[in-house]
Amino acid sequence: MDITTFDTADAEKAAAVLRACADVGAWVDALVAGRPYGSVEALVARADALAAGWTGAQVEAALADHPRIGERHVGTGRSAELSGREQSGVDASVDTAARLAAGNAAYEERFDRIFLVRAAGRSAEEILALLEQRLTHDPETELAVTAGQLREIALLRLEDTFA
Repeated sequence: MDITTFDTADAEKAAAVLRACADVGAWVDALVAGRPYGSVEALVARADALAAGWTGAQVEAALADHPRIGERHVGTGRSAELSGREQSGVDASVDTAARLAAGNAAYEERFDRIFLVRAAGRSAEEILALLEQRLTHDPETELAVTAGQLREIALLRLEDTFA
């Protein structure tokens, strides 16, 4: 989709495009209401500013649309397509895959949510190191880190969508 099409699309279609990037209702609604942007840069800048204010509840709700690291998204549509591309570099050795699975389980047990990290451009080994390091965080710190990762993912997805 190009920015002109997004700027002139009906609200429902524009919102669907944004939900594939991050399913945070208030963020999607504000970005749709703020049209027209005229450039991808303006849209991304506004999206970034709005994402800075995501609450813990918004982050938690948005995680429902993300697969575990090392698992492929089983859904359909744009979000599944983007997730698959983002994790394309996460092909791991048997040992690393097993450690990722164990780390995912430990993370979910500790924080009661999935581990989220920007996978694009990172190897399975890099992600595993981040997972193991983040398991040492207290819940408040980890929620802030998760929100930051969700924000990075959303902005990368926006750029990819409008590239």
